[in-house]
Amino acid sequence: MAAIDANCDYLGINRLVLMENAGAAVARAVKERISTGKVVIIAGKGNNGGDAFVAARHLSRYDEKVLLLGRKEEIKTPEALTNWNALEKSSISLTQVRDSKTFDRTLIEDTDIIIDGIFGTGVHGLIHEPESTAIDLINKSGAFVISIDVPSGLDPDGGKFAKSVKANLTLTFHKMKVGLMTPHSGECAGEIRVIDIGIPHDAEFYVGPGDIQPFLKRPATSHKGNSGRVLIIGGGPYSGAPALAALGALRGGADIVTVAAPRSVSDIIASFSPNLIVRPLTGDILSGEDISIISRLISSHDVVVMGMGLGTEDKTLRTIEKIVPLCKRIVIDADALSPRLVSLFNKNMIITPHAGEMRRLSGLDVPHDINERVKMIKDFADTHKVTVLLKGAVDIISDGLDVRANRTGNPGMTVGGTGDVLAGLTGALFARCDSPLEAAASSAFINGAAGDLAFQEFGYGLLATDVIDLIPAVMRS
Repeated sequence: MAAIDANCDYLGINRLVLMENAGAAVARAVKERISTGKVVIIAGKGNNGGDAFVAARHLSRYDEKVLLLGRKEEIKTPEALTNWNALEKSSISLTQVRDSKTFDRTLIEDTDIIIDGIFGTGVHGLIHEPESTAIDLINKSGAFVISIDVPSGLDPDGGKFAKSVKANLTLTFHKMKVGLMTPHSGECAGEIRVIDIGIPHDAEFYVGPGDIQPFLKRPATSHKGNSGRVLIIGGGPYSGAPALAALGALRGGADIVTVAAPRSVSDIIASFSPNLIVRPLTGDILSGEDISIISRLISSHDVVVMGMGLGTEDKTLRTIEKIVPLCKRIVIDADALSPRLVSLFNKNMIITPHAGEMRRLSGLDVPHDINERVKMIKDFADTHKVTVLLKGAVDIISDGLDVRANRTGNPGMTVGGTGDVLAGLTGALFARCDSPLEAAASSAFINGAAGDLAFQEFGYGLLATDVIDLIPAVMRS
């Protein structure tokens, strides 16, 4: 939901609008139950509290009180603060509860309805004061309790939790949360209604800034290698492609990137950057003699990215067939996208074809209509249990279950090498993520967005190296 909220921003949908819709829905639920009476709204400092503030404004004709658990200065989001400020200009009774000792328990006595807006989907771990006391008092109140999004305290991801509000009615927004579908959720959530608050399908279908957030941070305790070791297998007929993939992986956040390349081009690849580790193979092209070297390298890396610049000699393709089963996780691009590999596709694999390569793999023309294209890619991914990132003006990404699309990128990126950068970047993200779909979708967005920044500066003269240089700008935003 945090990702969807950020994607809504990217689409120009103001979060205040979503908050207004959510709060209004909560108020409607109150009005359906009682036409008059005492309503107490207990709000936290995040967006869940903001939804509660909106509900309070819509319920101003009731005998109502709003209790903020904390101080106004601690409200965490501008949207929630905007709605608190609006309440300050109203005649609604507002109380700031700074700690459990100053919590006036009489404020919630003889209450018809309590609205629980303490925590939303962002809560995990131990519950501190005064929130812990508030949950206890709500559960002892005897009032009808309406929880906003999830009962406060319940882990929205379905994990263990210390305590939770026991709601009579839970209004969850946009879609069911995992925590509401676990066996123990029934005693906490009561009746559950899924409420449409105006989030469009595009916020989930098209990849956006919200999707890349998990890749923008790493723990302060990280050590070298914790953020991914990527092995690039490429080169022979071409030397630039594997170098671009390797640099794309480094700019994507991989800690260690090794290039395994035929001896004939290994020195050229090494000359691209001192940041690259290059392991020479035996001959002029990838061959069976290289498998012993490569198998040792595979064992010390998290993800393999293979195909860039390898060429399509039969000896090379036969070697690729032997390498694939050795890989724990693999991204296959360019020359390695051979129809003879289709039988080896698996759930730990991402393939990154363009339309021509997809035609080779599937035997079918890629439709121009986006809906038909989506169906084709989803069906192919489902049949072969592989994640497909189909490159195009609109990228289509599917693991056979879900489908995403990406609209970043521009015609200037038809220049050679941008696909190699994408493959390396995908490998870097895949090394840090359990989901091949999330890694592929996020890399498509980042690569295209970096290309858009490059286009602003260089127009149709942009180079693949410009895209590499601008990846960090996208991943800082």
